Amino acid sequence: MSFLGADLGGTKLAVAAFTSEGDVIARETNPLAQRRGAAVGALIAESVRKLMVKHRGEAVGVCVPGIYRADRGTVWAPNIDGWDDYPLLQELGDALGPQVRVTIDSDRAAYILGETWHGAARGATNAIFLAVGTGIGAGILSGGNLLRGHGDVAGAIGWLALDRPFLPRYRQHGCFEDAASGPGLVRVARDLMRADVNYAGVLGREDHENLDASDIFDAYEHGDMIAHEVIENAIELWGMAVANLVSLFNPEIVVFGGGVFGPAAKFLDRIHAQATRWAQPIAMQQVRLVVSSLGNEAGLYGAGRLAMMSHGATST
Repeated sequence: MSFLGADLGGTKLAVAAFTSEGDVIARETNPLAQRRGAAVGALIAESVRKLMVKHRGEAVGVCVPGIYRADRGTVWAPNIDGWDDYPLLQELGDALGPQVRVTIDSDRAAYILGETWHGAARGATNAIFLAVGTGIGAGILSGGNLLRGHGDVAGAIGWLALDRPFLPRYRQHGCFEDAASGPGLVRVARDLMRADVNYAGVLGREDHENLDASDIFDAYEHGDMIAHEVIENAIELWGMAVANLVSLFNPEIVVFGGGVFGPAAKFLDRIHAQATRWAQPIAMQQVRLVVSSLGNEAGLYGAGRLAMMSHGATST
């Protein structure tokens, strides 16, 4: 008997079969290529079905890059065309049959489940995964339970209000994400370069339209003044966000992951120092900040854990 996990991203699908102890039996990754709508659902169903037949799978967990509406069994995933309200639960149920238990959740929920199962927060029951990449989100485990909220939107912390005044562009992705996600770092850098007509640093020699977060970190290492300002601003915002989360939820551990951590992992001590300035002091003394040990496999492990939990299986 095995448990299947499927981690759907904006560009690829990873699937794996796990033992009840969390050992990976088999895995594969498939690019989404030009698939959209029902073609993405069909890819998930076929990829899972093949592993399930080969490894006697009895339950599958799926994590999605967006919001899973549990009351309707549908998914909103803005990076997948045609997934505004896609009926993924019905799609998988029809493909896999009634004997297979299917559980779906958001990627941020899966991240914290993966890290508390076999990652940097192993065994924790009050823990937060802070994912910083193309967007910013948080998987929150409180008293051993995932927090999902009234409409399954809990953890959308890219919309944390951390600055003033309000800017119209915050409506699209939120204040925090606007400046401290991967694209946010680039956005701030472009704003600063446009404002400084005399700027002649490292970033000025790059194609502004093709800048990405890695360029900002590289320029920072070479002493670029705008990259320095961008990263310093982000460190402060990451620290403020941690302070807010620590004061609200009193976690024992906050795990940083996503593509930005990565290169931003070296700033963890400085993020901790910033958070200490703002957070409830007793709660801040009780928390540890760490970087994900599962990296880009946190969602896959979390999806496997979803399958186990739905089946009533337990492991340490």
